[in-house]
Amino acid sequence: MRTIFSTLIFVLTLGLTLPAMTVRAHATEGQPAGFADLAERLLPSVVNISSTQKPVEVEDFPDMPHFPPGSPFEDFFEEFMGRRGHGMPSIPPASLGSGFIIDAQNGYVVTNNHVVKDADEVRVTFHDDATVEAEVVGRDEKTDLAVLKIDTKHKMTAATFGDSDKMRVGDWIVAIGNPFGLGGTVTAGIVSAQQRDINAGPYDDFIQTDASINRGNSGGPMFDLDGKVIGINTAIFSPSGGSVGIGFAIPSNLAKPVIDQLIEFGRTRRGWLGVRIQSVTEEIADSLGLDKERGALVASITPEGPAEKAGLEAGDIILEFAGRKVDEMRDLPRMVAETPIGKEVELSYWRDGKAHQSKVTVGELEKAEDEGLVEATTEEDDDGNKAGGITIETVGMTVDKINKADREEFNIADDVDGLVITAIEPMSEAAEKGLIAGDVIVEINQQAVTAPKDASEIIGKAKKAGRNSVLLLVHRDNDVRFVALRLADK
Repeated sequence: MRTIFSTLIFVLTLGLTLPAMTVRAHATEGQPAGFADLAERLLPSVVNISSTQKPVEVEDFPDMPHFPPGSPFEDFFEEFMGRRGHGMPSIPPASLGSGFIIDAQNGYVVTNNHVVKDADEVRVTFHDDATVEAEVVGRDEKTDLAVLKIDTKHKMTAATFGDSDKMRVGDWIVAIGNPFGLGGTVTAGIVSAQQRDINAGPYDDFIQTDASINRGNSGGPMFDLDGKVIGINTAIFSPSGGSVGIGFAIPSNLAKPVIDQLIEFGRTRRGWLGVRIQSVTEEIADSLGLDKERGALVASITPEGPAEKAGLEAGDIILEFAGRKVDEMRDLPRMVAETPIGKEVELSYWRDGKAHQSKVTVGELEKAEDEGLVEATTEEDDDGNKAGGITIETVGMTVDKINKADREEFNIADDVDGLVITAIEPMSEAAEKGLIAGDVIVEINQQAVTAPKDASEIIGKAKKAGRNSVLLLVHRDNDVRFVALRLADK
């Protein structure tokens, strides 16, 4: 997990729900009268998770200091060193968290990945304090989920997943967990917000709650008032280390497919498109003639990936995937990940001022990662020729052809072509958008720039056509990205 403002702390909250059992608290003036009946039925489904790593051998422990004969410290240190011993193992690292049973017959338990990551031993403790060893079936770092399996004759009660998409801001929720190792702790609150992106991973879509969850609650479910698991508590924002009423849970609808894959395959098998994307800003939409900010802008294409085979290019804006609208850039990764591998789906994208359709066969993300393809960038960076430098006052930058000295000074690879930015005017639009000397402009408005006059002409035509901005494809440090620049009245 990552830091949000101050500190982002992993949290654990055990949540469970009884199958085929609907429990609602009686309401008084619109508020629940209590959660006792619900908690009583859910507690048996909640478990505490403890994990340990192999102890580390202590090497080269300092020798005992020398004391005068008969010194009282001599006996003390001899006894201490005898007990401590050279190479004696230290206390093994331990982790405490929460979890919940999802399959009583097969003994499957869900928790957070960070609770059992790198663990050599994992133990599950039931509500009645009975403890059994557990095996890690599979883990997924991207969503911070893990599935355990226990083999025991102990009576188990399974929780049931609910529909997280039906939850609304303001709905009551209940959490049960193992805060600070106390176990069996019930807290309640409301859904404070939805679809939170806390920069924890590529599929951030967290439910935010004000329910009190703390260290040790990680991996436990969040329940609705029907006793259904609608979230798995994962993190909190806390400057102090304790609950301040800002907690985050993985929605059940995001977690369920991942859990099913971990049980079936022991790992995830996500769909993969083979593109690197970025958000569509107002300036980018305007520069490409799109009516408003929507979709996902393709920054680069993985060679031989599904998107390239489907005819997509850098600069395209993906508007729809498999019949679902892509309202924001962050919507696309989840849509693709949830699509079955090998399935052919319809794709709608924006190029040259109009929408186009294509079909793409979804690949497998994990296979692409193993083959080192995921971080690949576009190979077609377009050609650039030699010409004299020119200053484009409307955006506040000077561009020139790339020569040998430029490549050495700015560490520009030989296979990167375009126009190098040689100067940026202070307080200009280019400066405000973060462009710097040494950046290479590969395209402007999806047109390759091979000479400085090309840049001037393309930007001039855009201004005459009434465009308020232009779109640049910029190469920096072996990475490419799109930057939209507003055109000044000069």
